[in-house]
Amino acid sequence: MHRWSKLFIPTLREAPADAEVASHKFLVRAGYIRQLAAGIYSYLFMGNRTIQKITQIVREEMDKIGQEFFLPALQPRELWETSGRWTVMGDNMFRLKDRKGADLCLGMTHEEVMTEIARKELRSYKQLPQVWYQIQTKFRDEPRPKSGLLRVRQFTMKDSYSFDIDMAGLDASYLKHHDAYCKIFDRCGLKYVVVHADSGAMGGSGSQEFMVYTEAGEDDVASCSSCGYAANIEKATAKLEPAPDLESRGSGRPELVATPGTRTIEEVSRFLNVRPDQTIKAVAMIATYQHVNGAMEIPVVAFVRGDRDLNETKLAGEIGRRFSGAELRMMRPEEIEEIFGVPHGFLGPYNFPAYRQVRPYVRRTQKYYDSWLQGRKNMVVGGNKVDTHYVNVTPGIDFPILQSQLVDGGVADQDPEMLATLDLLLVENGDPCPNCGDELRLGKAVEIGHIFKLGKKYTETMGARVLDKDGKEVTPIMGSYGIGIERILTSSIEQAYDENGFWLPPQIAPFEVVVTPTNVKDEALAKGAEEIAATLEAAGFDVLLDDRDERPGVKFKDADLVGIPVRVNVGKKFAEGKVEVIHRSTRETLDATIPEIVEKIAAWVKPVA
Repeated sequence: MHRWSKLFIPTLREAPADAEVASHKFLVRAGYIRQLAAGIYSYLFMGNRTIQKITQIVREEMDKIGQEFFLPALQPRELWETSGRWTVMGDNMFRLKDRKGADLCLGMTHEEVMTEIARKELRSYKQLPQVWYQIQTKFRDEPRPKSGLLRVRQFTMKDSYSFDIDMAGLDASYLKHHDAYCKIFDRCGLKYVVVHADSGAMGGSGSQEFMVYTEAGEDDVASCSSCGYAANIEKATAKLEPAPDLESRGSGRPELVATPGTRTIEEVSRFLNVRPDQTIKAVAMIATYQHVNGAMEIPVVAFVRGDRDLNETKLAGEIGRRFSGAELRMMRPEEIEEIFGVPHGFLGPYNFPAYRQVRPYVRRTQKYYDSWLQGRKNMVVGGNKVDTHYVNVTPGIDFPILQSQLVDGGVADQDPEMLATLDLLLVENGDPCPNCGDELRLGKAVEIGHIFKLGKKYTETMGARVLDKDGKEVTPIMGSYGIGIERILTSSIEQAYDENGFWLPPQIAPFEVVVTPTNVKDEALAKGAEEIAATLEAAGFDVLLDDRDERPGVKFKDADLVGIPVRVNVGKKFAEGKVEVIHRSTRETLDATIPEIVEKIAAWVKPVA
């Protein structure tokens, strides 16, 4: 039996000054964690106990679909260079050298290590499918650690990897993980939503995130309550109503007009008496990627409807597909003038400036057009010189928005100017749902799990091959699937707290029941509390006996603080054969006789199948 007086549970009355979110405040106050350095935490008894319960749930469900491994956190540079991610991961990766000067890193994830095993050990389709998983410490050199365990530099992840012979096999492995994740999060008592997501540096074709809505979250999720559509804002789309087109002016052909002092969409719209959605906004950026000659810079210009913001993640994803490992940043005003010869605020797609080789290793401009510009006419665009704009400009006629619209298919040399049309929309609150047209709502959320269809990104680059049923050598297809163990804990707290503390779902709480005698110096109360705790323990409950010689108020406050879902007070009614049972989340209180306690608590503490 666990006795509070024998345990180390250092509760605090005040939260640390730097704690901004509830989970950070209460994890410290409840004695679950202590900070060692920025983004690095020690898990004390209560915190570790909860983490172990979460881990066990994850392990039980993963064992139904896969095999557990344990892989090195310390990994050689050569492995990551083979996959092409040594450079891509940038400053987020912890790097070090051994005594011989060899480059190593601390693993952020284990695609490379798993693929290394696969390429050495898998030989035939008869060995597929394979699902390998581990529960392992990961490292990320987070630039701004904050919010307690939500943004850290060392964390625990369940990561798994599937290897299949074809896409149908990957689909099956992906679905198995989806269903396993739902069971895991259900058993952990979380309220979550599954959303379409961007694959980011992981790559691949399909991706879903498991998200928990909370104001502490750093992700924005767009969701529809009518049809259930949900997507990370980085991936979300909307069904916008067509914007009204302007009537043509004068000859109907593009006409350059003076617009003094109008650099922003709002300023030019007011000056020309047009709506922002009748203009085209140019967003100039620089993509940088590693070329054989060194760092290559690529001018990128995205053209979007004037009333909307560019979704940089969507654009970065497209750039990354064309130029592996490219990183995107906004172009500085002086760079716009240097590269295009146009002052900031007046760049436009009509009569776009000719290519200028202004510095070494700069490729030609990559132009991207938001798909909502297709079919529009008589729009207002930048005039490509100071204090001017064009009117009467029609996308697809006055300038190409599709590669097929270029006269010769592109510049006829080895460094063509490229263009593409795709969805660049950043969804806003109230936009129409892409499925049913009802309103989308944006909310903050924390990601607790992410599943990816990686395809052949790693098996191809790292040379993994197996023989198919016809004896032909083929490349296996992969999936990658992650769960943040600590994020299950933090999300649970963010969903269930008040001013006095928090309460965890019974299945992941450090204890399900705390038995609290109000006066341990009263021999009858102390003995009765011992017997009740023993009875509950024998019935299968995880019990903590608060046998400390403290005032009842101190004990009650601590019990409310530390996340235990049920409290049994053994006090003045004990002489009548009754105790007080308190449900932490609802504050429901009932008097129960000693024989009724097990039944009453069991009704509140029901395991999730």
